[in-house]
Amino acid sequence: MTMFHAVAFINHQSAQIIQFGTEHSEEHTVLQHKHVTRQHGSQVRSEHEFFDEVCNALDGITEIMVTGGHTGIKDFKHYVAKHRPAMAPRISAYEVVGHPTKGELVALARKFFTKFDAMVGTPVPN
Repeated sequence: MTMFHAVAFINHQSAQIIQFGTEHSEEHTVLQHKHVTRQHGSQVRSEHEFFDEVCNALDGITEIMVTGGHTGIKDFKHYVAKHRPAMAPRISAYEVVGHPTKGELVALARKFFTKFDAMVGTPVPN
């Protein structure tokens, strides 16, 4: 079973990652762990740890579509550019969306990757 596409719905509390192929999908959820401390920057540190866990969950996936709200996408994109630049070329798109269901998320990503793969000439398994 080949699954080299993934869609990630990210907000600041959780990330829903769905890796999918032509027939199957596999879901993984990453939750943010809040560190309640008086230390300056603890919220930023928590966010960085969360985004790091999301990036680790996306390791090995060839093409990724990141979805979510404006702020979550902006912050994640900034984190990737600054802390995980090797991952940036594997992120094919950032798409602002509301709160889609799993089915809507996969349908959106399938539609995008069908066009994207045709455009870049990526062979897609039948």
